[in-house]
Formats: sequence, structure tokens, C-alpha cells
Amino acid sequence: MTTVSAALASPTANDLQHRVEQFLYAEAQLLDDHQFTDWIELFTEDAHYWMPTRNTRTNRERANEISARGEGAHVDDDMVRLRGRIRRSTSGLAWSEEPPSRTRRLLSNIRIQQRDGGLLDVRLNFWVYRSRLERHQDWFVGERFDVLVPDSGSYGYLIADRKIVLEQATILAPNISVFL
Repeated sequence: MTTVSAALASPTANDLQHRVEQFLYAEAQLLDDHQFTDWIELFTEDAHYWMPTRNTRTNRERANEISARGEGAHVDDDMVRLRGRIRRSTSGLAWSEEPPSRTRRLLSNIRIQQRDGGLLDVRLNFWVYRSRLERHQDWFVGERFDVLVPDSGSYGYLIADRKIVLEQATILAPNISVFL
């Protein structure tokens, strides 16, 4: 394993960082522009998209703060369910998105680990602002854990797995109808 300073100095690491960041920024723009049918094409067919619940724990129990796979989750979707959420969201019949929310996504602290076989573990922080109707506002803040696979398409990568961990233990928004 290389040291952080050696990895940062490597032109290959810098190129990888740039390519992954551009992919993530393009994905965020698709979501903010409500291009959901294009966004879903950024996922592999066997992708898993999930947001586990979070419980406040003492320091001793902090390892159990985030639900494990198969335990409680706000969202736990495979591609069939994710496509269904998109159909519902864009149908004009979902009360939570009619009229549609206005969103802005900010991504930061993007860290990349390469795995064998070309897979990338990408960890990043996010802030999603949602404005709805005239006065309703929500903020979703947290950390995301993505697994990316190289792809020959125009974006260069596909998302094989996404785990979304919100900082909030209690979500005050009336719904989670936006994609994080």
C-alpha cells in the first residue's frame, strides 16, 4: 500500500481522482436536472441502493450505530424497485413530487480505493438541499459509500453498490422522495 503523499503525487492517481470526480459531478447534475431515466442507466443491473437507519449510541456501542444489511433501512432497493421509484416520481401522480422538488447536491471529500478487478470503493460526503412548493426546505447530509465498475460508456463508470448514511438519526423531512 502506498503512502498518502506518494499516492497524491502519482499522475495516475490524480487522473483517476479527476475521472471519478467528473463522473460523480455528472451524476449529481442528472439528478438536479431531473434526468432520472438517464441517471438510472449509471447503475449495473445487479446494483444495490440502500440507506440504513441510524441510532444514537454510547461510545461503547458506537459500532452498532448504523444498521447492517438486512436490518432496518429507510431505502433498500434493487434495480426493479429503483426503476419503480423513478416511474412513480416522474408519473405526476406522486404527491411528494408534484410539483417536483428543486434540489442541489454538493459533494466533497471524495476518497478512492482501488480493488482487484478494476472495482473502485468511493467514499464521499454529501449535502442535498431540497426546496419544495413555496416555503418547504429539507437538508440531507451524510456520507456515501459507492462501488464503481469501469464502463466503456460515455460516463466511464457504473454504480454497482451505493450505501447512503445520513448524519441524522431522526429525519425531519416529511418524506425521502429525492435520490441521494
